[in-house]
Amino acid sequence: MKKQKRNHLFLIFFVVFCLSLLLFNQAFAIEEEEEERPPRAIGVYPQYPGVIVAKGEEVNMDITVANNGKSDEDVLVKLTSIPEGWKARIKTYSYDVTGVHVPSGESKDLTFVAEQEKKKVKAGKYIFKILGMTKDGKLKFNNDITVIVKEKKKKEKEDIVITTSYPVLQGPSDAEFEFSMEVENKMDKDMVFNLIAQGPSDWEINFKPAYENKYISSVRLKSKLSKSVAVAVKPPKDAKAGKYPITVTVSAGEHKAKAKLMVVLTGTYKLDVGTTSGLLSLNAQKGKEATLSLYVKNSGTATNHDISFLSFKPENWKVKFKPEKIAALKPGDIKQVEVSIKPSEDALVGDYSVVLNVKGEKSSDEVEMRVTVKTSPIWGWIGIGIIILVIAVLFVLFIYLGRR
Repeated sequence: MKKQKRNHLFLIFFVVFCLSLLLFNQAFAIEEEEEERPPRAIGVYPQYPGVIVAKGEEVNMDITVANNGKSDEDVLVKLTSIPEGWKARIKTYSYDVTGVHVPSGESKDLTFVAEQEKKKVKAGKYIFKILGMTKDGKLKFNNDITVIVKEKKKKEKEDIVITTSYPVLQGPSDAEFEFSMEVENKMDKDMVFNLIAQGPSDWEINFKPAYENKYISSVRLKSKLSKSVAVAVKPPKDAKAGKYPITVTVSAGEHKAKAKLMVVLTGTYKLDVGTTSGLLSLNAQKGKEATLSLYVKNSGTATNHDISFLSFKPENWKVKFKPEKIAALKPGDIKQVEVSIKPSEDALVGDYSVVLNVKGEKSSDEVEMRVTVKTSPIWGWIGIGIIILVIAVLFVLFIYLGRR
């Protein structure tokens, strides 16, 4: 028995030693990486330094702004040279930008967009110059994007034509999207056309006749006529914000035509709040603070910004939150918030309702607490003392009257 106990102790000691060694190595590696990083260093890198496009085609690519230094940086980004006949800008998903905040050791992606002006851009090579510069102007980084424009190939005779008025649809992750397409048969004979869609995995993509609620996989078209077809798209509820391309192919034997669609997800906004203990009750004394811990979780797929706290409480009560605000909460992240509740001095003994509300960018949640106001323990001891005193007085009187 003693030998078995010694073996268990040795095994526990060995496991603790191995874990300590592993944590030490990780801490040492992180510290070594921090030491190797220069005090300040930035870089601006296009996703594709050189591209080939057809005449009239737009150029759209990511630009990575990297901060390889030890301190956070505000990096200003601009195009210092734009070839004649082009319109170019640097933007994010929703608007043009002139700079971006990049934390130490991280990188941020921006989008470079260049559009050709009709009849002004000929086949040839065009160079766009990009400058990245820290806000104080002490660090600069230059880079180029080379665009080669080629003449468009002459179009061959089209047997199938796909037309869609709205190839890009935008909405939250829990929405359903429906594209409307016009499929035209330009051949001299009636044909049955197969419908195929390729999109992100786990997405539901189906074809429907216009204004009908049934799914189809093919459509019959008479010669020189067209028909409307709807493409119903349903993303998974946990899909993250971003751009998702979908390719639709209409085919009949060797004859094919393709259309490119795009779903832009803005993400879903959802906050969950609760107590870390799971209890929705709290004991307090009048005039004294009682504390509890809340958790705030981002259960959506988009980052929630500017999260604030509100309370609905009895009159003259005080409720404080620490921290008072949360600047941003990424999807899946959890933040703990300390809450202090102070009943008023004239609160009566009993149960009260206090509602704690968390309000985010586009969502909110709340938890209702039952706060029980109790008397101070000192009054209990005072009551016990009075009872003991009364009993003592009665005992003395009993003895005194008994002698008489």
